[in-house]
Amino acid sequence: MNTAAEFTRVTLFTDTDGRARFREDAITLNEGTPSSMLSGLMPSAGFQLRHSPVGFRSSFHCTITPQWVFILSGQMEIGLHGGAARLFAAGQHFYSADTVPAGAMFDAGVHGHWSRQVGDAPLVTLFVRG
Repeated sequence: MNTAAEFTRVTLFTDTDGRARFREDAITLNEGTPSSMLSGLMPSAGFQLRHSPVGFRSSFHCTITPQWVFILSGQMEIGLHGGAARLFAAGQHFYSADTVPAGAMFDAGVHGHWSRQVGDAPLVTLFVRG
């Protein structure tokens, strides 16, 4: 009998055409106990906290080092080329891995994503480097 559960990791990644896209991947929770399922231990290289005031918006950029982004409070919108966007609220996450393709120079018209704070509350995020 397989009692493993799954955690859905939302991933922002660079596709084969160099453009950022979202996908969802399953992480198997096959350790722990039936009442407290765990994933395997994942490496990390440190973390940062960020406070973004009301009105914050970045320009298009790529992730330098892949990292988990956890929304601690407020809301964060991530926008992609072509107009697609996704809103993340407190308690949600994504894994940011949309790096500049190997051998390419960053082109703001093709690569990356933008982010912005949404709503009346500042945005507080936790970045955990992979």
